[in-house]
Amino acid sequence: MKLLIRIVLVAALVLVIAYAGVVGYMYVNQRALQYDPAGPVTALADTTLRGAQTVAIPSGDGVINGWYQAPAAGKPLIIYYKGNSGSFSEEHERFEQFVADGYGFLSFDYRGFPLSPGAISQAGILEDATNAFDWASQLGFPILIWGRSLGTGPASYVASIRDAEALLLETPFLSAATVGSERYPYLPVALVMQDQFPVSHWIVDVAEPVLVAHGTGDLTIDVSNGQRVYDLVPNKDELWIEPGAGHGDLWDGGIWQRAKPFFGRAMAAR
Repeated sequence: MKLLIRIVLVAALVLVIAYAGVVGYMYVNQRALQYDPAGPVTALADTTLRGAQTVAIPSGDGVINGWYQAPAAGKPLIIYYKGNSGSFSEEHERFEQFVADGYGFLSFDYRGFPLSPGAISQAGILEDATNAFDWASQLGFPILIWGRSLGTGPASYVASIRDAEALLLETPFLSAATVGSERYPYLPVALVMQDQFPVSHWIVDVAEPVLVAHGTGDLTIDVSNGQRVYDLVPNKDELWIEPGAGHGDLWDGGIWQRAKPFFGRAMAAR
């Protein structure tokens, strides 16, 4: 009996040590697990954006680098906040469509992503997002905010502290900690995660009309996040849930056809 007890105690100790090791690894390497900044960069010259220009916006101790094009007369400017991987420049197809329909745009890499130097953190991303908005607001155009995936965090934050015409959230999360806890329910994610992006706290202070878009086939951020975010929106416009759509499917699934009338309604209500 004593031997059995000893074996059980040793096994329990091994499990505790192993669990602590996993938690410690997650804590030390959490930003490497949360962000995937590496990836190719598309040159502006390799797109059809002939009227766009590169911009360097002061932020923190350096600059964030991006692309900007003014809208056609009477049209608004879309500030597009990218997700957690690669460079914004890989999404040039979206910007080309914005411009084709008369919209202006501003998009950029947060510090630590391919085109902008620095270290990645929530504080840095939020500062970059706010500084980009403030830079754009000086141009005098109506501003629309569009956040995708990770970008729904800074998009919600900026909309909660600045005045825009509308906020579009594509595949949003209730918080990054919520996503981590759903993926790893056996780990104390909320206790050790540094960059939690609490959209649930920010969205309640957003006065702009909001459209939330998500897909039922999203394996990266569960569609329930989109529903729960929309439930908290003070100024609801539309919740679009696309059956079967995965995390990266909404552009091809028609989100631009949803966005344009939404933006039109927001502009008409000014």
